[in-house]
Parts: sequence; C-alpha cells; structure tokens
Amino acid sequence: MVDVDAAGAVAGAVHGGGLGAAVEKPAGKAGEAQHICTDCGAEIHGRFCSSCGQPAHLHRTLLHLGEEVLHGVMHFDSRFWRTVPLLAFRPGRLTREWVHGKRTRYVSPMAMFLFTMFVLFMGLSYFPVDGGNSVVGQQALATADLARKNTELANAEVALEKATPENKAAAQARVDRARAAAETAGEQIGNVTDTARVRTDIRTVIGSDAADAVNTGNKKLDEKIRHKLENPELALYKLQQAFYKFSFLLIPISIPFVASLFLWKRGFTLYDHGVFVLYSLTFISWLVMALAIGTRIGGIVSALLWMTLPFAIPVHMYYQLKGAYGLRTFSALWRTWFLLWFCTFALGLFVAAVTVLSA
Repeated sequence: MVDVDAAGAVAGAVHGGGLGAAVEKPAGKAGEAQHICTDCGAEIHGRFCSSCGQPAHLHRTLLHLGEEVLHGVMHFDSRFWRTVPLLAFRPGRLTREWVHGKRTRYVSPMAMFLFTMFVLFMGLSYFPVDGGNSVVGQQALATADLARKNTELANAEVALEKATPENKAAAQARVDRARAAAETAGEQIGNVTDTARVRTDIRTVIGSDAADAVNTGNKKLDEKIRHKLENPELALYKLQQAFYKFSFLLIPISIPFVASLFLWKRGFTLYDHGVFVLYSLTFISWLVMALAIGTRIGGIVSALLWMTLPFAIPVHMYYQLKGAYGLRTFSALWRTWFLLWFCTFALGLFVAAVTVLSA
C-alpha cells in the first residue's frame, strides 16, 4: 500500500506550486533598478529581462520579504477578480476563453483547483464547531448549570436563616425548590456522562462487528482495515486527510467521463476536457465549502444552502457545457444529465481509490 504521509508530501509540493502559480507575477516596479540582469547577465531594457524574465528591480529588505509572503498567500489581484465572477456565473465563457488562448487575464484552472482544495480542507479543519452539540460541550453546560443551581441553593439557605417567623414558610419553599433544581442539574451531568459511555460502547460494538465482517481476500489488507475499525473516529479523521492529499486524483478520474460525451465530435482534445473538469471541480468545491460552513452555523443559512445545492450543480454544469463546447440547448441538457450520473460514478471510484491508498 502507498504510504499516506509520503504521498501527502508529494501532494503538498503540488499544492505549494499551485499556490505560487495562482498569483500574479511581480510587477517589477519597486526596488533598485538593474541595467544588467543579475541572473543571466543580459542587458535589461524595461521592467523585466527579455532573456529570463527576472524583474529589473530587486529588493533586499526585510520589509519586502514580508510583502512577498503577503503577496504569495493573500494577494487577490486583477486576474483573481476577473476569474471568480466568470467561474461562478459564466463558466462556459471562462473555459472557452482559456482553451482558446486568452490566459493572461485569468487564474489558471489548475492553480484555482489546487488553491481551492487547500482552502477547503484547511478551513474545515480549523472552522469552529458548535461545542454545545458535542458530549464535551454538553458536559460543560451541565456543569455550569449545576454550579449556578448550587449558588442559588446556598443563597436561599442564607435567606432562610435570616427570615422572620412570618416569612419562614416562603423561605423554606424557596430552599426546597432550589435543592430540587440542584439535584436535577446533578442528574443531568450523570445523564450526559452515561450518554457518552453508551455512544462509546455502540461505536466499539459497531467497529468490532464491522472488523469481523472484513474479508477482502488479502490478509494484510484485512488486518489493516480491522485495525482502523477499532477506532472508527480516528479512521474517519485519517480518511478525511487522505481525501485532501489525494484530491488531485479527481482530475484523471473525471476526464474520461467528460471525454466520452464528445467521442463523435471533432475539434475537442483531452486538454479541453481537463480545463472543463478543473473549473467544474473548483466550483463544486466552493459549494461544498459553503455548505459545510453553513451547516456549522445552522439555522436559516444552513436550510437555504441545502435547498440551493441540488439545483446549483446541474445548472452550473449545463451553462458550462453549453458555453465551453458551443452546444445547443438540447445537446447541453442531455449531456448534463449524463454528466451528473458520471459524477456519481467518478466520486465512487475516488472514494474507493482513497480508501485503498489510505489503508
């Protein structure tokens, strides 16, 4: 089996190259001007060397080093702002123009895809989760509630000691209510703890049953899968990380499906289909990221996103197919229908491949 960490290093290098390619080249305006290229020795006329492309203005300050970091990681330049609106609302035009050579004005499809996948998985890893829905969060809330109830009980007992004979009965009633509330809060902590224990037992039983049912015919693979099923939460976390590391596999898996829709049409190459796939996957990743964040926010935001997603993907595919390949309405519609099914197959192949590679 392929080692996930080793493959992740390769993927990380690929992502690093993509992030660097996603931004504009240096403007070549600031810094000390050079008349002879310090890289190749050629004479410079203008802002860049005509032989190797190095900027004529060089920087050697610590401040500029920080500027380069900000430029490489956070700088949204004119190409970005031209690419994003077209990818969202006119994907067919963006794909067609890139394929036909109008490329200096847009971010490359590979760079957009790699940068989006990086932001997607990094964002989902660090985006805060509502702790109130977790067992730890429920235990913290129950503990805080018990402390508050005990404080109210203590105050009621003090008030009872200081109460006058005519107010004794009312003060005693308040003490009884406070004591009952404190007991209820204490029981709630026990219930949360019991729930956590039951969940752990259920996960253990399910993991054990699933491990016993594993039989792929490969003893070493079966042993690795059983070992991962002993701790399903850890296995799920590692699988999520593997999805990020092997996300580039979506590209070669998807291209043949798109190409099969145009077997009898001349003038389209695998490169054209690759550009289509990269921009389409980038947009779908945007939707997944928005849906994940909206779900964690909850409420009406989550509901709206869940209602929008089933329609946004096919509509985007339709307009991208129609614009990128110059199709008529009916041709774009039936290809969109088949492409949606192909996406399901491609996703299944991707999940199977990642599962095997991560095992």
